[in-house]
Formats: sequence, structure tokens, C-alpha cells
Amino acid sequence: MSIVDTPERRQLRELTRAFVTREVLPHLDDWERAGEVPRALHATAAKLGLLGIGFPESVGGSGGDLLDSIIVTEELIRSGGSSGLVAALFTHGIALPHMVAAAGARSGGSLSGRLGVAATPGDDDLIDRYVRPTLAGTMIGALAITEPDGGSDVAGIRTTARRDGDHYVVNGSKAYITSGHRADFVTTAVCTDFPGSGELTLLVIDKGLPGFTVGRRLEKLGWHCSDTAELSFVDVRVPVANRIGAENTGFLAIMQHFAAERLSLATQAYATAQRCVELATRWCRDRETFGRPLASRQLVRHRLAEMHTRAEAARSYVHEVALRVTAGEPVVTEVAMAKNVAVAACDQVVDQALQLHGGFGYLRDAEVERHYRDARLLGIGGGTTEIMNEIIAKGMGL
Repeated sequence: MSIVDTPERRQLRELTRAFVTREVLPHLDDWERAGEVPRALHATAAKLGLLGIGFPESVGGSGGDLLDSIIVTEELIRSGGSSGLVAALFTHGIALPHMVAAAGARSGGSLSGRLGVAATPGDDDLIDRYVRPTLAGTMIGALAITEPDGGSDVAGIRTTARRDGDHYVVNGSKAYITSGHRADFVTTAVCTDFPGSGELTLLVIDKGLPGFTVGRRLEKLGWHCSDTAELSFVDVRVPVANRIGAENTGFLAIMQHFAAERLSLATQAYATAQRCVELATRWCRDRETFGRPLASRQLVRHRLAEMHTRAEAARSYVHEVALRVTAGEPVVTEVAMAKNVAVAACDQVVDQALQLHGGFGYLRDAEVERHYRDARLLGIGGGTTEIMNEIIAKGMGL
């Protein structure tokens, strides 16, 4: 029995599977067409303890570590959910960790030590105002880093925050913000020097503040049940008490948290591949052509075997890297490789799975069609495949 497959984690899988079967599958198609998941789903997931997985009990979480979070993500997709659902329901996984880490720095927490985040007196208050309610399912948070003309250039952020007494005055815009429409607050990266200086600070900005505008709902190729928004800030006054950590420590916090985000996306990729292998195998066993099941043909069997191999190999490598991250090893290069390996496997498998489904696979009624669309984002979000290759090349000394 591996460390990833313990009795406790088997129970976590069973809990996640039951949640998806009961609370998600009867409604997912409707949520896809509505463009969002209901707020009530957050409360239900919180009551079951799923929303708080990976967050310490001291801040209102359910405990567990990165591997537990990976198991929930994996099982949610393999049970019939989708990566779009993961993005919508677990956006707090990228909106809250910086607050938790900064508060932990005041008490000497291990997470804050790994992140290197300097604490300030207001960080404990952020836990009570934002972290606990979000993990209880009564608030929704988002993370706003990307800008319309910035892409993956985090250091080039141009949204500014000028100190004015007990407030910051924020001006700028953000793009492609997951859960941006539903979010009650947005953990926002701002520049506290001249635009593009790289001197970044994280501020928690409440929806409804004067000058904070949530733009149009962005229509996307995939992730239809995950709402995405553009945000605009015009002279928005944000209390200094809403700053996460010390001023100008935001860049380090963002960079350090990328490991968990990228491994989450890698998990979504290999889990999507595994689910598509299962769907294609079932289809090929049941579907007959010329009087024989598709699975009886060597070409189809070999294709399924190759798909299964790619998905399982990616899963094994992502788990290995996640174990090393949990142990505190500096594996930036390996995280980038894990994401690219899993995304490549997913791209190949979902394409072949849809092909094996034939004309039915092209219909909205086919689950494999949703995975085909959703998978395309995984090589873009959290750092593109090309950015991952740059990190890998740097790790090689090139």
C-alpha cells in the first residue's frame, strides 16, 4: 500500500465520489449552460469537509496536505465531474493560501516558513474575515494576477496601489479571473512602485467598493460552469488592513504558491485522461460495428492500451513530485515537468477518446465532448507549456 493509497485516503475518495454522484451529476449539464455553479454547492461541500481539505483546522479547514487535495481533485473528475467544476468550486485554493501563510508567519507556521512571507498584525484578522467564511462555504474568493496585456509576466504587473494614509488607492485592470463574477472578494496583485517595477503587494479587495467594477462574463471554449470575468479598478480605496503580509512581498508569495496550483492543474490533466480512458473503454465494449464490438479489433485495443499507459504514467509522476513538494524539497523544475507531462498525456488521450466515440463524441450529450473542450485550458492556466519549458531549461542550466 503506497502513501498515496492509505485507508484514510480511500475514505476521502469514497466521500468525494458520493458527493459528485449525489450533488453534481444530476445538475452539471444545467450548470454548464448557466455558466456557473450555485453558491449552495460551496456550502454543501464545506459541510462534508471537502472545501477545507489541505487547510489547517486552526483556520477553519479540514486538515490534510497537498496529497489529500490532489486525491479530492482526481476523484471529483474520475467520478464524472470536470476540470471546470474543480475551477469553480475550489477557486479558494488559489485565493486563500497567501493569507494563511502570512498569518502562519506570526505563529511560526511551517507553511509560512516555506513561502517566506513576512507577517503583519492585520493578517490574523484576514483569517477571520475571509478564510474561515470561505472554507465554511458562505463566501467565495478569487485570485487576480493576470492583466489584459501581461499574460505570464507577473513581474510586469501594471495595476498600481498608492498609499494614502490608512488606505491604498488602486488603479488598473485584471483579465481572465476565475470566479470573478461570483467572488465576494479578490486577492489582488498590485504594484506599489511604478508600473512594471516588480515591487508587488497582495491586497484583499471587496466586491462593491466604489470604483471596483466587474466586467462582462467572458464566454470560453471550455470550463463553461466556471465563471470568468474582467475586473477594473478606478481609484478604489482599500484599507491597509487588507494587505497580505508586508509591503512588496507579493512576488515571492505568488511564485511560491505556483507549485501547488501547477500540481492541481497537472492532477486535473491526468484525471481527465483517466476518465476519458474509462469512457472510451466502456463505449468500445458496448458499441458494435459490422457485427462485432469495437473492442474486439486489435487497432482499437492497442489504442486504448496506449491511452491507459499515458494516463497512468502521468499520474505516477505527478504523485511522485507532489510527495517531494510535501516533504519540502525545492523541485521547481520537476513541478514544471509534471505539469507538461500530464497536459501532454491529457491532450493525446482526450483526442483519441473522442475519435473512438465517433459522431456521438462530437455532441454536447457526450461527456467526452466536455472533457475535450475543458482540457485545452490546462496547457495555458498556471503558466503555459512554453513557460514550463523555460523553467525546465533553466533547471538544466541552459
